[in-house]
Amino acid sequence: MRRLVIALALIAASVGLAPIPAEAAPGFSTAYQRIPGAGGTELGAVVLTPTGQGAGPFPLVVMPSSWGVPNVEYVGQGSKLATAGFQVISYSSRGFWDSAGGIDIAGPPTVADVSDVIDWAGEHTPADTSRVAAVGISYGAGVSLLASAQDPRIKAVGAMSGWADLIASLNPHDTVNLQSVAALLALGNLTGRPGPEMQSLQTKFVGGDFDGAIAEAEAIAPVRSAATMVDKINANHPAVFLANAFEDSIFPPTQYTDFFTRLTGPKRLLFAHGDHATPEVTGAIGLPNEVWDELAPWLRHFLTGADNGADQEAPVQLKSQRGVWRSYPNWAAVGTPRTSYLSKPAGLSRTGALQGSAATGWSNAIGAGVPTVADSGVAILSGALQGLLSIPTGVAMPLVDRSFAGVWSGPTYSSRTVVNGSPRLHVTVTPSGANTSLFAYLYDVDALGGGSLISHKPFTLRAVTPGVAREVDMRLEATSWEVPAGHHLVLVVDTVDPRYLGRSSLGTTVRFSSPAGDPAWLSVPVA
Repeated sequence: MRRLVIALALIAASVGLAPIPAEAAPGFSTAYQRIPGAGGTELGAVVLTPTGQGAGPFPLVVMPSSWGVPNVEYVGQGSKLATAGFQVISYSSRGFWDSAGGIDIAGPPTVADVSDVIDWAGEHTPADTSRVAAVGISYGAGVSLLASAQDPRIKAVGAMSGWADLIASLNPHDTVNLQSVAALLALGNLTGRPGPEMQSLQTKFVGGDFDGAIAEAEAIAPVRSAATMVDKINANHPAVFLANAFEDSIFPPTQYTDFFTRLTGPKRLLFAHGDHATPEVTGAIGLPNEVWDELAPWLRHFLTGADNGADQEAPVQLKSQRGVWRSYPNWAAVGTPRTSYLSKPAGLSRTGALQGSAATGWSNAIGAGVPTVADSGVAILSGALQGLLSIPTGVAMPLVDRSFAGVWSGPTYSSRTVVNGSPRLHVTVTPSGANTSLFAYLYDVDALGGGSLISHKPFTLRAVTPGVAREVDMRLEATSWEVPAGHHLVLVVDTVDPRYLGRSSLGTTVRFSSPAGDPAWLSVPVA
């Protein structure tokens, strides 16, 4: 595996990453290095050093690789940064490919590796280790955020398609993201060497001990989640650049918005449609890319003090599914909540209404444990189709079986409306079983009943008393979605989604209700 990565690095050099003579125009040289990480563990790294730009020192950009991806991941973008005068080190994360050690799921040694790479750069390259950025996609993003809490030399962070809260990402509302977890485990075993933490988790997961795996994950997650270290990050005051996809099936966007809101230093948040890493992956290999085009000036301003206006742009920027960017001063400003109350589903179609006034005293039961045609799609694939080809996760609304789903329909919009932010659902439910999973979907539906998925969220009730009513408050994932005139919103809640490890059992039921004094409602933020 190490030889393969070295070969890839050499191939990259042969197609345009070869050293440029110092007397030529600004360029860079390329070298493969074995860098000692935490505990002396060797990390395979591609080192890109500016040439033709003086002797330095140069601001340093450290780039930990994504989960399952080798160090050549960032060579395309790294070459641009090096040509622009940054010392760049892109390395394979601990336990993957040509780096030694075991995969510890962003544990303390993996985070400490970032600081050791900075130390090495100070001794072996013309890097200025007082001006450092940590930049990465996915796993590299999470590690970069965690490192910024530990190392005050990190003055800027670029965290794309990453996580701030590991449990909120992979086990939202106590509902395991089954497809994503399985894919991560498979890729980790294929491209790396699982460490003790990963081995223990996957033994339980593969053996069907899901409760044991969840408990173990919850125990190790805090030290692996930047959300628990936000005070340390704020104390170090790095300039934090976050980017993500609205449909990210591994690290969904709302856990990023929560983290972003708590940051007190310079910060930027960019969201666009797509699935995990799709908005920025083309930029990593050097192709034109909106996210990286925003990140590069961010790094230059906060590492060199360049007066390029990067600090003056709107902190929050959202791109709708129609390709329109909109800017906001903070997350609270992206949308104004509009609350609709849920009425009792009635008539042959058993569809309720989203209406302006509260309707209380009603209840409606559905069967649990049976899938409907409403679901969140396939992890990675469905969101990528939305982001890259504008093909949404769709549903034929008339085919949603009302025996196994609650369905509420809103009024037709007379003009285009932009759903902007995180919709919220509040409803009282009474399950007949001890364990029940609920899946809420918000659709943009046309006059013929064709629905496009705007947002969704799972919610699992575990070990509850059957027959006892419980309030459910569910915040759906953030979005920026333009609903055309003539369309309307539809809320669907059912009990099975193939993307998740659901807990609903055949033969059980769920009763939705809107008690007096506590009406059921859906709040949709509108730009």
